[in-house]
Amino acid sequence: MPECVAAPKVRSSGSIDPAPSITLNYPRQPFDTAHFPVEEKAAIAQLRQFCQNGAGEYEQQRDFPAVEGTSRLSASLATGELSPRQCLHRLLAEQPQALDGGAGSIWLNELIWREFYRHLITYYPSLCKHRPFIVWTDRVQWQSNSAHLKAWQEGKTGYPIVDAAMRQLNTTGWMHNRLRMITASFLVKDLLIDWREGERYFMSQLIDGDLAANNGGWQWAASTGTDAAPYFRIFNPTTQGEKFDREGEFIRRWLPELRDVPGKVVHEPWKWAQKAGVTLDYPQPIVDHKEARLRTLAAYEEARKGA
Repeated sequence: MPECVAAPKVRSSGSIDPAPSITLNYPRQPFDTAHFPVEEKAAIAQLRQFCQNGAGEYEQQRDFPAVEGTSRLSASLATGELSPRQCLHRLLAEQPQALDGGAGSIWLNELIWREFYRHLITYYPSLCKHRPFIVWTDRVQWQSNSAHLKAWQEGKTGYPIVDAAMRQLNTTGWMHNRLRMITASFLVKDLLIDWREGERYFMSQLIDGDLAANNGGWQWAASTGTDAAPYFRIFNPTTQGEKFDREGEFIRRWLPELRDVPGKVVHEPWKWAQKAGVTLDYPQPIVDHKEARLRTLAAYEEARKGA
């Protein structure tokens, strides 16, 4: 048998200067440890509880931000406290019918979407370099409007469901998934602001920030990604609020200035205030949705001409 290769000669150990510490300048966000456990045991317990009692009703409740209808496990997945395989194993242990389209199947689909985006960013690394999956969408002429971007970031657009969602994000570091779609659609297709501005802001705020999932979600909303919403699908922020927060419970929770606006008119408080002769400490809509929709369609159609 051949002899083992000789061990390398010992090299003199010179002095190595330590690397400087990395400083993160993002403001720290408070969070509720009841929703975001900070240890593996707590995350596993939360996973078990959801799979036993929440996964079966997930399909019916997941789109309504005023109720606790989601797993709240995204932060644990993003930080590695839980793995997708752990989640799948526990789900099938509690809801074996999930693989056959039964209870828990919709939540399983969401896990698969998450992994799908990770595979995409692996096989198409340009996605993590601020490039769209659909090449022609890079020709869309975005608006450079810092005032509108700031209003969106601060939750002061004049559209209650958008503003309530952004204030939830800024306060807790988390946002309900339905609201992520609504706020993303509003930034891109009502304000015609580059989706990468929104992607960047979300990553600076989210406690469950995940590069692949965040990028995939924004590219879906902006109609620039794979299997994305078609560019002519543009959410109406008022009807989205009426559909998913019908009585305005979520809106009033995060917009205290609208707590006295009665009933369903909370979705269009400016109309109620005008009729009632009341002055609200709340902004008028910064854009007209119908006009903004037409502007966005024209911008996408112009970009598509050269495809």
